[in-house]
Amino acid sequence: MNNLFRGLLAGYGAKKLGGGCFSTILIFVIIWVVLGQCSSTFKSNASEEKTTNQTEIKESGFVTSSAPAIR
Repeated sequence: MNNLFRGLLAGYGAKKLGGGCFSTILIFVIIWVVLGQCSSTFKSNASEEKTTNQTEIKESGFVTSSAPAIR
């Protein structure tokens, strides 16, 4: 998630939920971290899909290599 968009969302949520100065800052930090965790979760799922696809190809026996096969 873009840091600017993440900051705007966290700021808006902190303004709406926060009561005083300290609580607003605390809520901003909490929302900022939660939004950061959401974006890293999506990235890790995409990388897991790539490794899964490579594993399936290797297990199916259709792996190509540049070296000649030794029999």
